[in-house]
Amino acid sequence: MTVSAVSPRGTFRDPAGSLYFDEAKVFRNVRPAFAAEAESFLDSALVRNWIESGRMVTTVIAGRDPDGSLLLEHERIEYPAYPWEWTPGQWAAAGELTLDLCEESLAAGLILKDATPMNVLFRNAEPVFVDVLSFDKRKPGNPIWLAYGQFVRTFLLPLAANRYLGWSLAASMERRDGYEPADLYPHLPLRRRWMAPLRSLVTLPHLLEGKANASASAGAVPVRQQPPEVATQVLRGTLKKLRRTLRALTPPARTSRWSDYTTTANHYSAEDHARKAAFVERALAQAAPQRVLDVGGNTGHYSRIATAAGASVVAWDTDVQAADANWREARAKREPILPLIANVARPTPAVGWQNAESLSLLQRSEGAFDCILMLGVIHHMLLIDQIPLPAIFDLVSCLTTRWAIIEWVPANDSQFQQLCRGRQEIYGHLDENAFLAAADQHFIRRLVESLPNGRSLWLFETK
Repeated sequence: MTVSAVSPRGTFRDPAGSLYFDEAKVFRNVRPAFAAEAESFLDSALVRNWIESGRMVTTVIAGRDPDGSLLLEHERIEYPAYPWEWTPGQWAAAGELTLDLCEESLAAGLILKDATPMNVLFRNAEPVFVDVLSFDKRKPGNPIWLAYGQFVRTFLLPLAANRYLGWSLAASMERRDGYEPADLYPHLPLRRRWMAPLRSLVTLPHLLEGKANASASAGAVPVRQQPPEVATQVLRGTLKKLRRTLRALTPPARTSRWSDYTTTANHYSAEDHARKAAFVERALAQAAPQRVLDVGGNTGHYSRIATAAGASVVAWDTDVQAADANWREARAKREPILPLIANVARPTPAVGWQNAESLSLLQRSEGAFDCILMLGVIHHMLLIDQIPLPAIFDLVSCLTTRWAIIEWVPANDSQFQQLCRGRQEIYGHLDENAFLAAADQHFIRRLVESLPNGRSLWLFETK
């Protein structure tokens, strides 16, 4: 295959090459000036080790053009998720991977030339580095990591803003090159500004910004070269310091209103819990899905029932702490679960140049799953987001190619009443018949379980 045979839809910012998508495959066109270096890099023992260990995306040479262009084919990560959908733990794990590969590349005479979360995707719960053109040959005597500032802006400052100011990591969607110290400084309490790690990360850089700008306007100052072994040690020290700061900014596991929901929900008796879990197991055994979308996945109780049935799972939830707990457990146990911060009623939009650089949540999801779990979710969509039942099932039919396991919550349920907030006259007429009438437009009923608490569980199959 030649470079010209590939559809020109993809990224365009990297001067060394462009990424393209062709149906189920991912290609990268490497421009002639960079082709030999890229081929040598991919043929190195270092990269083979990264690929074999799963830390770098599998990449092979798929073709060459007479002009010297190189065509690479990458493994396609099953479900691409962007940094603005990650939990804080995932954010930190992506940062650790970036620092690991940068440090390991030093011994091979290489250096990571850019350091952004956009270079990382998740294969289930594990981060994977996907930009194979991000490494350059290193000048042996240069002690400076040129990507240092970018790592601070795109990894550390967003984590600092999240931990100390409560700013959502999802805001990074509007910050392609991250935050500047000046963005955080005015919002930090005076005492906090002078405490580690914010003193060196935010306060001093902000106060010295004027001098830095003056130096920049006077022209670039040549980097003072060091003996190679000294330069390498300085670089390792820089990476060690960044790693220490990254870990200091990584928030500990915390609980929230919803993170203990599975075990503390008082509208479920022990029998309700047992019968619900048994039904989900039975439904999954009949459906035998390969790819499951767990909408409202919380800490992953039902996601794990799906993995036990042989499926891989993407779990969406709006609660950061619950999703982070789910991710931490999935990573510790090496489970095929990818938890994300995502709202099915307000899905992540397509962003970037001409809304084409990053696909929307629904674009990435349509046709990607053969089963969807929506347990304890539909009444939230009805009452909080005011989505009509027929519209909900229109979406469900787009998100699954075959099966849906859905829980119906009746109007007399305590949680339904709580979410109604005095609007019973508007929503009180919604009953199981209305639910089934909407479902019947797209699905065939296969299994049902009525719980003692009045809720019902359904396995649907597409018509």
